[in-house]
Amino acid sequence: MTGPKAYLTYAGSVQVGTQNGIDECKYQFAWDRWNCPDSATQQKGLRRATRETSFVHAISAAGVMYTLTRNCSLGDLDNCGCDVSKNGKIGGRGWLWGGCSDNVDFGERISKQYVDAQETGQDSRAAVNLHNNAAGRLAVKATMKRICRCHGMSESCSVQTCWTQLSDFREIGNYLKMKHSQAQKLDVDKKRMRAGNSADSRGAFVDAFGSIAPTELIYLEDSPDYCRKNSSLGLYGTEDRECLQHGDGLTQWERRSCRRLCHECGLRVEETRTEVVSSCNCKFHWCCKVNCEDCSQVIVKHVCARREAGDGHGFRRRYRGPK
Repeated sequence: MTGPKAYLTYAGSVQVGTQNGIDECKYQFAWDRWNCPDSATQQKGLRRATRETSFVHAISAAGVMYTLTRNCSLGDLDNCGCDVSKNGKIGGRGWLWGGCSDNVDFGERISKQYVDAQETGQDSRAAVNLHNNAAGRLAVKATMKRICRCHGMSESCSVQTCWTQLSDFREIGNYLKMKHSQAQKLDVDKKRMRAGNSADSRGAFVDAFGSIAPTELIYLEDSPDYCRKNSSLGLYGTEDRECLQHGDGLTQWERRSCRRLCHECGLRVEETRTEVVSSCNCKFHWCCKVNCEDCSQVIVKHVCARREAGDGHGFRRRYRGPK
């Protein structure tokens, strides 16, 4: 399906998928210096080809592909359904392909049509963005899982029927976060690019991309200092950012948050205590009155603050809820 009808058919899934990608970006970098601010997902922020921009392109393309694939398998899209192309074929020892495999080829194809169409340039930045879009789509495939069901007398599992299924999108986010930390800077021969010869320019691209696997994220420009506020780039710095010092079940990023956001940015950790007063132990009296008590709770937070500030801890009192 092509043309305006196709656009309207898939536009909703594309929009939802893009937003899912942005939400996952904010989750993955919530405790990092660059925390996927709104400016990073807007046109101005995407002009730079940094390590962080590579993640934005990859997770957005993955989000679109993921949503299209899932909606296809659920039967929410016309002329699209499960991938049964391998059903009945031997997949391995003791198992056959069957069931309803998620149609990732469909999701990949439509995602590529929509997302890659945004890149209209012919320069190195456009080539890098297209590469990272493709890496995001490959992440969806790399994280897929095989689901099997047993068959046989008394559930002996002598034969299994298996199909492929999308992983939770969080797994794709975790996978791409790892790829972000391993991203490679692309070294393009600027002399050949400036020569003005289209053959030389293409050759410079081929040489630069030659040693990089399609699954890896790449970038052109070094990242700015995310510790410092930079209004022209839409960066807010790490001052006043919250970090976590204590707690059970913290992730590695949460455990490192105060060191990375505060100490390594030349800031100190300031503890703030806020007394929150809210209604509690409410009782209904006939008729018609509700009497409540005031209960207080002290909320402790840690934020990054300038070192020249005093060492005293802030203490504030505020009310929440009806009295």
